[in-house]
Amino acid sequence: MHTAQPSPASDIRADGLVARLPAGIRPYALLARLDRPIGTWLLFLPGLWGLALGGAPWPDPWLVGLFGIGAVVMRGAGCVVNDLWDRDIDRRVARTAGRPLASGLLSVRQALAFLLLLLLIGLAILLQLSLAAILLGVASLVPIAIYPGMKRITWWPQAFLGVTFNWGVPMGYAAATGTLAPEAFVLYAAAFFWTLGYDTIYAHQDREDDALVGVHSTARLFGEATRPFLAACYAATVLLAALAGTMAGLGAAFYAVLGIAAAMLAWQVATLAIDDAARCGRLFRANRDVGLVVAAAIVAGRVL
Repeated sequence: MHTAQPSPASDIRADGLVARLPAGIRPYALLARLDRPIGTWLLFLPGLWGLALGGAPWPDPWLVGLFGIGAVVMRGAGCVVNDLWDRDIDRRVARTAGRPLASGLLSVRQALAFLLLLLLIGLAILLQLSLAAILLGVASLVPIAIYPGMKRITWWPQAFLGVTFNWGVPMGYAAATGTLAPEAFVLYAAAFFWTLGYDTIYAHQDREDDALVGVHSTARLFGEATRPFLAACYAATVLLAALAGTMAGLGAAFYAVLGIAAAMLAWQVATLAIDDAARCGRLFRANRDVGLVVAAAIVAGRVL
């Protein structure tokens, strides 16, 4: 483990487009993790699944755009909440010591003001949706608020992330149809197990640091037994997604394309190396493509 001390502002690094932002804005972009878009993708994709499942036959481009912007905004809000909870822990972990709150680059008051701005933008987007989707969106604030504290009290924070991060499945379905149906909840369950799997891979990057600072995770809980646990999670993902497709009356093309996603997930299980942080990071990021293939499978099942 490399115990880190808070970094001065000059040590805060940004990549890509974030690095080109004005200096005064850059810390807020880093706080919202705009330099790491994989989290936004993984928040957006369940919403895309829900929109596709409720689409007739294509997802509404306007709704896809709203959910895309909403994913950027609400992922940012979630990161602010997470960093407010974790700023003391983050200072003690090498990978997170440079975050704007942990490093002192931003104050708690500045972070709270930024959080309010993000939530207001999120509200403006939410009000464009159906009543059922609005009610679901309001309800999502509860798991968003409590998730960051779960790593302190349970070995299963990844499960709480699964509940929170995949709220977009029923929301997307409700936005597309104005109502909810059992297949939307089955697809939500599929997404839950998907997140439980990929976030366990992600947590292996910080397993040793987490043990020393007292943070719990399924990575620490399962350790060397992670591979069979991951296989079970991903098998549940594929089987539940297939069941949701059957309930929704999707065509044969859905199962053919879903098979590609299943193969991609199986590859993650086969190549997992829990002591190789770089590989864990690559496998985690590979789930963006898995999510896109599942969305394509749903659309294919509607249009082919």
